[in-house]
Amino acid sequence: MTRNYCSQTGTFPAVRMRRLRYNKLVRELVQETTITPNKLIYPLFVRSGKGIRTPISSMPGVFQLSIDELVREVNVLKDLGIGGILLFGIPETKDACGSDATSDNGIIAQAVRAVKDAVQDKLMVVTDLCFCEYTDHGHCGILADLAGHIDVDNDATLKIIAEQALVHARAGADLVAPSGMIDGMIGAIRTAFDQNRFEHLPIMSYSAKYASGFYGPFREAAESTPQFGDRRSYQMDPATAEQALREVELDLVEGADIVMVKPAMAYLDIMRMVREHFPNVPLAAYNVSGEYSMVKAASERGWIDESRIVRETLTAIHRAGAGIIITYWAKDIAQNVL
Repeated sequence: MTRNYCSQTGTFPAVRMRRLRYNKLVRELVQETTITPNKLIYPLFVRSGKGIRTPISSMPGVFQLSIDELVREVNVLKDLGIGGILLFGIPETKDACGSDATSDNGIIAQAVRAVKDAVQDKLMVVTDLCFCEYTDHGHCGILADLAGHIDVDNDATLKIIAEQALVHARAGADLVAPSGMIDGMIGAIRTAFDQNRFEHLPIMSYSAKYASGFYGPFREAAESTPQFGDRRSYQMDPATAEQALREVELDLVEGADIVMVKPAMAYLDIMRMVREHFPNVPLAAYNVSGEYSMVKAASERGWIDESRIVRETLTAIHRAGAGIIITYWAKDIAQNVL
């Protein structure tokens, strides 16, 4: 429906929209979108070892942390008021089926227990459910020869996704976030939870995850670069939009509690579509590594004001419909560094 704003509110000079902009206090009073730390989730990368705090060259300010260093970090984070942390694991050894991910003594299980011991209920712990960090081939599940083409075996992978989810649940995760874009993964996890007395545990699904070039720096951080091919047979084609709505709807039917769009900046239209079609469902967005690294690189060269760009970017993501934002700037926002 076309709105006739002039007939509703009058015209210049009686109406002067700049009246709401002259004074900083008035501008803040009429703001419609506000970024608060409790709506932000901070991704962290944990690896085997001790005393490790390895910088990620393509992501200034981001590190691979051993569990002891992770515990130091969360002890700083717990009182900042951020919405939570999102853990990614880098195991000591990898194999074809990502065995570390389904072990109760694997890197993520150890990390979750250590973090929960340190922070109790003062910081939400979210765990990423996928296999790309754990497999020696870098793909998100079990591989098979599918009609002469080596690819992820969807249904075989569902079995190990359910096992991985139960490992995280037993370790004490507050929320699990399956990211592999494997058909049926939410149903497999929900069934496993319900059959093992974890029916209370919520699922935040990477429902509309695109096969994006913005993930490059993450692959260095998580050591998850595919050894061959790419992930376009399971992640979404950037040129599609309507499929995102189908993916979200299917995940909700299977038992997802929160849905996500990833990446964020180039997919604001997808967020708006999801918000409008599913207005009562919590919506998250992942402000991914490439988006972070581009801003960092331009800021280091003095081309942009990082603080202003970050605030504007997160506001745009929130304004597009995402009530939850996963971002590498969460700590800086909470500490008022930006």
